Amino acid sequence: MAAAGADAGAEALAASVQDFVAGKRDGSAAEVAAGLKDGSWTVLQLVEALGSCLENTDPRTRGRGIQLLSQVLLQCYSLLQEKEVLHLVLFYENRLQDHHLVIPSVLQGLRALSMCEVLSPGLAVSVLKAIFQEVHVQSLLQLDRHTVYSIITNFMGSREEELKGLGADFTFGFIQVMDGEKDPRNLLVAFQIVRDLIAKDYALGPFVEELFEVTSCYFPIDFTPPPNDPHGIQREDLILSLRAVLASTPQFAEFLLPLLIEKMDSELQSAKLDSLQTLTACCASYGQKELQEFLPSLWSSLRREVFQTASEKVEAECLAALHALSACLSRSVLSPDSEDLLDSFLSSILQDCRHHLCEPDMKLVWPSAKVLQAAAGASLRAYHCLTRSVLPLLLEQYTKHLQSSQRRTILEMLLGFLELQQKWGHVEEDESTLLSLRAPVCSVVFSALTDSSVQLQLVGIRALTVLGSLQGFLIPSDLELVVDHLIHLALREEDSQSSEAAMEAAGSLALIYPKVFCGLMVPRLEEELQSARQEESSPEHRSLRQRCLQALAAVSTHTSIVRETVPVLLQHLRKVQKGSEAGSAREMVSVCQSLHCVALQCQQDMEGYWYYHQTVVPCLLAMALQAAMQESTHSLLGKALLEEEVLAAMVPVISAATTHLSPELAAQSVSHVVPLFLDGEVSFLPQNSFPCSFQPFQDGESLEAQRRLVVLLMAFICSLPRNVAIPQQERLLRELLALSCSCNCPFTATTAAKCFAGLVNKHPAGQQLDEILQLAVNRLEPGLAEGPRRRQALTLLLWVTKALVLRYHPLSSLLTDKVLGLLGDAELGPAAADGFSLLMAEAPDVLHKGCHADLRIMFRQRFFTDNVPKLVQGFHGAGPEVKANYLKGLSHVLNHLPKPVLVTELPTLLSLLLEALSCSDRVVQLSTLSCLQPLLLEAPQIMSLHVDTLVTKFLSLTSSPAMAVRIAALRCAHALTSLPTVVLLPYKARVIRALAKPLDDKKRLVRKEAVAARGEWFLLGSPGR
Repeated sequence: MAAAGADAGAEALAASVQDFVAGKRDGSAAEVAAGLKDGSWTVLQLVEALGSCLENTDPRTRGRGIQLLSQVLLQCYSLLQEKEVLHLVLFYENRLQDHHLVIPSVLQGLRALSMCEVLSPGLAVSVLKAIFQEVHVQSLLQLDRHTVYSIITNFMGSREEELKGLGADFTFGFIQVMDGEKDPRNLLVAFQIVRDLIAKDYALGPFVEELFEVTSCYFPIDFTPPPNDPHGIQREDLILSLRAVLASTPQFAEFLLPLLIEKMDSELQSAKLDSLQTLTACCASYGQKELQEFLPSLWSSLRREVFQTASEKVEAECLAALHALSACLSRSVLSPDSEDLLDSFLSSILQDCRHHLCEPDMKLVWPSAKVLQAAAGASLRAYHCLTRSVLPLLLEQYTKHLQSSQRRTILEMLLGFLELQQKWGHVEEDESTLLSLRAPVCSVVFSALTDSSVQLQLVGIRALTVLGSLQGFLIPSDLELVVDHLIHLALREEDSQSSEAAMEAAGSLALIYPKVFCGLMVPRLEEELQSARQEESSPEHRSLRQRCLQALAAVSTHTSIVRETVPVLLQHLRKVQKGSEAGSAREMVSVCQSLHCVALQCQQDMEGYWYYHQTVVPCLLAMALQAAMQESTHSLLGKALLEEEVLAAMVPVISAATTHLSPELAAQSVSHVVPLFLDGEVSFLPQNSFPCSFQPFQDGESLEAQRRLVVLLMAFICSLPRNVAIPQQERLLRELLALSCSCNCPFTATTAAKCFAGLVNKHPAGQQLDEILQLAVNRLEPGLAEGPRRRQALTLLLWVTKALVLRYHPLSSLLTDKVLGLLGDAELGPAAADGFSLLMAEAPDVLHKGCHADLRIMFRQRFFTDNVPKLVQGFHGAGPEVKANYLKGLSHVLNHLPKPVLVTELPTLLSLLLEALSCSDRVVQLSTLSCLQPLLLEAPQIMSLHVDTLVTKFLSLTSSPAMAVRIAALRCAHALTSLPTVVLLPYKARVIRALAKPLDDKKRLVRKEAVAARGEWFLLGSPGR
């Protein structure tokens, strides 16, 4: 039986061999390999079966036999025994002398054997010697050359010590193999082999120059990949690979540096850039010895390029190379008798650039400054070496030149050197030129701050910020002057740019010198605020108060300062509340904006953040309660605090003070706030003696003012982390639901609806949530059906729908269908259509990621997929009087959809979008135009099919009564020029004529867009476009 099985196996093997050799079935190789793996036959049996083929006089037959053996070995090399590998290697080495038709298959077999772990010592060397001696590699096809490189790579990875035993012969053999290679696929492998030769310390012997020549002949790389290249090799891949070779060893320096200097003089920008980038890379491995001979020539080439080039790219690479050279020379360890090349190199740079610094109006002043800063930025030693001469010179030039423009140029150069000092932090007294020049440097900067030129002031402010960041540079008397100047600029400077820059600088410096700013700046700002408050309410004094508030917020970057500024801001808010002047609401909004800025700045510091929360939130609640409980309705006292714009300004303050609380601190705070609104528990509030009880959820006209304060509850409770338990949550939800449905005030009803939605969004899934939602649906249905509060019911429906859509709740589809159904309603249809914008857009105060809402990724895409078909179907079935509602809803959905998603759906929806442009509703027009503009840029081929309609609609809307629509239409007309030119040319004259009218529009922004659009249409079809 066994003998019979063996005979059957031998016959099957012989049949597969014959089929393959005869060219009948190439798949036989896989069958033979499978038999070898499962033990049906052995390698020896395979070789015996191939015997007659391998000895055949026809080279093609021999080649097919060896090809079969090699293909099998490539699949089964891991199964071979050591003796089998030995015999196969000897066999293949012998066949390297065979006919050239056989060689490719022999190399494939050797590649398989090179991956064997059981390869006997000495065989790797033997194989490579045979290849180097017997094979003329560059006469082979690309794939076969790649096989040779693979064999070398495999042996270098697994037989490194054996190959190193060959000494320089291995390097010479590889040079012969690589010489003349042209295919980029092979070059990538060959370059990697050269890198490994150098990195793994193979002997290069006398062949360093030959190895350099065989690789550097490709420099600079000139390769453009063919279109639709399946291999994906880019020019940049070859450049980086070759650069890694050239920069890998200092032994190449004497050959490479002359080549780089030569290529820097090339007319080709790509060659210049490649040379400069390679020089920068070389400096990482070179030392003083390699660079010494070539430094004058290198500096000459770099200087010429920086001073004469019109290319920013070339200039940037020159400066990077100069920086690298300076860093390389700085690293070199000097022997007692050797020359300090860094000193002489920097001296030559200084000699060539120094005189240009004295000519601030000339064009070479900035290239010279950039060169000096690039060299100085390489090391602290280089910095000291150059600044010893440059800083005194710049200070002298600043004093000598009196024009603001010249002084600005000089100060900007000085600022560049000051910024370099920041890299090394503390100013060392014994070495620093800067410290010895402290007084004149400060004098120059302070004089810039008092100059009438805004641009010079701005540079001075930047310089002041840098000086303040240098530890140990400014002394106490300097800091007093700094504060004086910043206060003057922030409060008194007419130009808003200088004022804003001064406030920003104050914030940066306050973080470094909190005691100084606490002691000097905050009291001064408080004093200014109080004095401006006491003066008559003129526009100047209102502006001064506004700037004081902004400055107090800007300087609050340190916890100790926050503890000083927050009470000042709150005290000012109280005083404004008690006043009765006409702009108090606007001023309250300004205070709230400043408080919001402070909250954002201290969110990362838990100590300061908790102080802020404990101080600000109770204070704002107390002030709002006090205002709401004023019994005398005819008195204006405190009433401004209850205006919608003021309450709306308080929302981000309370929200920002709550979002970053830890769960423990948030739980502590919520245990006070919720009982305040549900039970009137005011004990935790400051100044908590109120004239009556606080009952915002009770009925009665007299409590209308109290009900408005639910907006503050919304700001707090909707900003809490999701894992914070809310006391009496079910009761609170019921109260909010009732208030949103029954309140006569739209502001309060909307606020209650948003608060209810925010809580529902974060509520854990389960029976309690289902009951609350069912209760909401039961209240909604009759409210939407009829009655005076249908709009309030719609508002509640939209916010609850949004809360559920964001978290993928199953009920969201039912509620969305209700909104879709209302599009056909004569009264609520337009508002329901606008509701789709609410559903898709990010709300600023609730239900967004910043306030920890349960927001699933891609909810917009899901909403689009589920509901746009229903909108389209509803549009086609709707009466003419409500079709616009469906178009508006669709436009809102598409306008908020990620553009890549929209592009894929464009063919089916474009006809509806074009119809929406004919709708008389301006909201629909604006939303649709906003949707179409990016599509013109991202899907030009599809949009070009409708170019006639698009041109007509856009030109028509450039005469719209609404400015926003005119601007959007002109932007779309501008975007049309991204469509294929051949499609647009028939419309060119018509569009240019039509766009002449908006050039005379009464609004500047419209004229600006018209100029841009008409200019692009004029250039359409011009050469080079």
